[in-house]
Amino acid sequence: MAWKRLLTLTRRSHRPLSTTASRSFSDAAVSTSSPIAPPTPPPPTAMIYDRLAESVKSKIKILENPDPRFLKYGSPHPTLKTHTHILSSPETRITTLPNGLRVATESNLASKTATVGVWIDAGSRFESDETNGTAHFLEHMIFKGTEKRSVKELEEEIENMGGHLNAILLFDEERMSRERDVITMEMKEVEGQTEEVIFDHLHATAFQYSPLARTILGPAKNIETISRDDIRNYIQTHYTAPRMVIVASGAVKHEEFVGEVKKLFTKLSSDPTTASQLVAKDPAYFTGSEVRIIDDDIPLAQFAVAFQGASWTDPDSIALMVMQAMLGSWNKSAGGGKHMGSELVQKVAINEIAESMMAFNTNYKDTGLFGVYAVAKPDSLDDLAWAIMQETSKLCYRVSEADVTRACNQVLANVHALL
Repeated sequence: MAWKRLLTLTRRSHRPLSTTASRSFSDAAVSTSSPIAPPTPPPPTAMIYDRLAESVKSKIKILENPDPRFLKYGSPHPTLKTHTHILSSPETRITTLPNGLRVATESNLASKTATVGVWIDAGSRFESDETNGTAHFLEHMIFKGTEKRSVKELEEEIENMGGHLNAILLFDEERMSRERDVITMEMKEVEGQTEEVIFDHLHATAFQYSPLARTILGPAKNIETISRDDIRNYIQTHYTAPRMVIVASGAVKHEEFVGEVKKLFTKLSSDPTTASQLVAKDPAYFTGSEVRIIDDDIPLAQFAVAFQGASWTDPDSIALMVMQAMLGSWNKSAGGGKHMGSELVQKVAINEIAESMMAFNTNYKDTGLFGVYAVAKPDSLDDLAWAIMQETSKLCYRVSEADVTRACNQVLANVHALL
């Protein structure tokens, strides 16, 4: 009897299992014959790549249909903006005196301070081989007092009014001797700055046997021989009324300022010769050439490649400013180059073929220099030179409107920063 009961219990326990299995098979058959349901987001137990893919899809949808509130003041697509209303305010007023001296003001009577400057159209461009360095020497002497006041008296008088001293002049042999030593030390410091040396060599080879080939400091032998008469002669020749502009900005009234200038600037020469006329007599000629200086003790190579640019008054100077912004600048320590708008910067940063690079655009009265300066490891120079020349030449035949618009906005932003 006991065995019969055990067999009966065993049969009863197996019957529900067989029924459940048959139902599951039938359910499976039904489910396979029904239409496929739409895909659903992967559950939390799904692989991480599936979840990442879904999150990326949702972000793409947001980018394709951005919230209009975020586009009220900006857009991911560059658009050219007008800045005329900013650049034209406040109004610049210019008055030319009978001796040719120009007076310019920008009045802002809400301001409590004013800035005044005297600008002279002169410099090392108008020196000779024998007097090269005179303009820079004069710059040093301009800070050494006047005939009526000592340095201390002048500094105290100006600072008591809340001003800042930046232009005084006194010719004293003892002071000149001291400044020779100062300029000689400055020259040694400049020789240790590779970037300064590179651009000096660039000008020397690009404008051979012309005024722009000379350095601003001048050669060491000239520093020792520049005399008081050389400086006085330079002032009398180039510091003339038609080549000077006196500018004031801030809490000034144009008529009152012009009246003060008429009283104080009475001893200036009225020689009508302009700087442009002097440049026309001794113009700068661009010469395609190359200079290489090898120093195995320097771990990095520094080089500059340049083309003939445009003068300040040439309409092409604006286009070159935009091209400079399109080529851009980058430094390895700053990072971020891989995502900048400049394709040259992207190539340099992604391939790590330079430590730093920058496009430059230098304008003079009759010519200019446009190019790229870079610092790189010696084994990267070939790749870097290729990238620079490729991206520069691409500006001639493949330029997108978005890149031009972005560069124009950058140029305008830089102009605003200087105001």
